[in-house]
Amino acid sequence: MFHVVLVQPEIPQNTGNIARTCAATGCTLHLVCPLGFEISDKYLKRAGLDYWHLVNVEVHESLDDFLAKYPQARMHLFTTKAERTYADAQYRAGDFLVFGRETRGLDEEFLVRHRGECVRIPMREEARSLNLSNSVAVAVYEGLRQNGFGSLAQKGALHRLSW
Repeated sequence: MFHVVLVQPEIPQNTGNIARTCAATGCTLHLVCPLGFEISDKYLKRAGLDYWHLVNVEVHESLDDFLAKYPQARMHLFTTKAERTYADAQYRAGDFLVFGRETRGLDEEFLVRHRGECVRIPMREEARSLNLSNSVAVAVYEGLRQNGFGSLAQKGALHRLSW
């Protein structure tokens, strides 16, 4: 449904958790190098558990390579520096949800070039940021909610308990 783009992720457990979210929702996961870990990292695999076969993963050598491959990408850049909230954005199937490094976020120059595509997740002023995997989950599920949850809406019915 969506593309989740992690630009230079640093923590394998976060990426593993995000892969699990992508597996559960049908999102494609894009990893933009350099990565702060090896793709074979045991923490990455452990966090994703046995869901890796359900995830379409694309690895890009750089942000420029990613942008060259997807020049028409409709992006939403997640940053604490945006004026507009993630809930103000309108998400469409095929959109790219772009997240930066855990320690620094997306580069300032990139954010300035794409100012109109920047969104933030509201939080207390005293808090620096949310965990990356939590931020991705918030974004993906808002996009899914806006699109009626697509095919996921029917699947949930199979798992309901009979009371």
